[in-house]
Amino acid sequence: MAARPLVSVFSLSGEKSGETTLPAVMKAPLRPDIVQFVHTNMNKNHRQAYAVSIRAGKQVSASSWGTGRAVARIPRVGGGGTSRSGQGAFGNMCRGGRMFAPTKTWRKWHRKINITQKRYAVASSLAASAVPALVMARGHVIDEVPEVPLVLDTSIESTSKTSAAKDILAAVGALDDVEKAANSKQIRAGKGKMRNRRHTLRRGPLVIYKSNDGVEQAFRNLPGVELCCVTRLNLLQLAPGGHMGRFCVWSQAAIDELDVIYGADKKIPVAAMTNADLARIINSDEIQSVLNAPKEAQKIYAPKTNAVKRISALEKLDTFAAKKRKLSAAPLMSAAEKKATKKKFKKQGKEFYAQTAEQGTVCENGFEIA
Repeated sequence: MAARPLVSVFSLSGEKSGETTLPAVMKAPLRPDIVQFVHTNMNKNHRQAYAVSIRAGKQVSASSWGTGRAVARIPRVGGGGTSRSGQGAFGNMCRGGRMFAPTKTWRKWHRKINITQKRYAVASSLAASAVPALVMARGHVIDEVPEVPLVLDTSIESTSKTSAAKDILAAVGALDDVEKAANSKQIRAGKGKMRNRRHTLRRGPLVIYKSNDGVEQAFRNLPGVELCCVTRLNLLQLAPGGHMGRFCVWSQAAIDELDVIYGADKKIPVAAMTNADLARIINSDEIQSVLNAPKEAQKIYAPKTNAVKRISALEKLDTFAAKKRKLSAAPLMSAAEKKATKKKFKKQGKEFYAQTAEQGTVCENGFEIA
């Protein structure tokens, strides 16, 4: 937020001519959520009602044939002799039928908005216009502007020539934003071209004055430039598209008037927290010294394993039962594998018998033991 107690006042030639106190409303909290919500609802309040004709799709004589003729019961055009005869009518699925739920002019077009929310949104937009980073983030070209918010001498309100207005903006570095808007002018894509909104244009500076002594006539023809009286601040101008940070050019009389509009008897929004650094607050010694000691975490035990399902758990209980289950779970051998295994052991048996026979008989020398 803008936190400077004083702002510079520039003459129409671009030189600093004095200082003025920053209005208190410029320190209001920035609430883009409220600004977006209020802007969305306010923007609905100048819509023109539209609807299809109440007779569209129903200007034909048609009636259903009923059941028993192997066709759908949709109303059908009567008569004969043409291809139109017997065609489905009225239904939204029929060619030439009415639309589903035809639009009505008595739809709820406008929206009511709480006055407090409106005021909060305007105050927040004014505060955002005093933050150069937000103004630049919104797309305004203010590289040559000496200070934001830009306050000019009250004599700007008596300017009546557009050429003089251009010279004033050039002197304070605000003409770049006007040229940016002028260069952005292009033909709209879509049918809006036929509806008196043929061109699109980016927004330029917003000139805010207290009394119109010719300033409206001087600035209104510059591309992208809008004007507003300080007593009639409009959120649709302060935050176009619901985005805060409009580049505003103030007259000194207008910015001084803000302290009257948002005077002592008017409530200016106040931030819920003076210090938004929540982590620093929580971790400070003052807070930590009065907090309860951290509680010990509950001991977490490993889940019990089911010996019926897991052999590893069964081995701890009964080794032999686990071994038996492993054997029973071993894959069965095919007939060819069984035959090869049997043949292998049979061959080993014959070799062992032949080797034993070569050693002679056990009773060759009788049963006497030497």
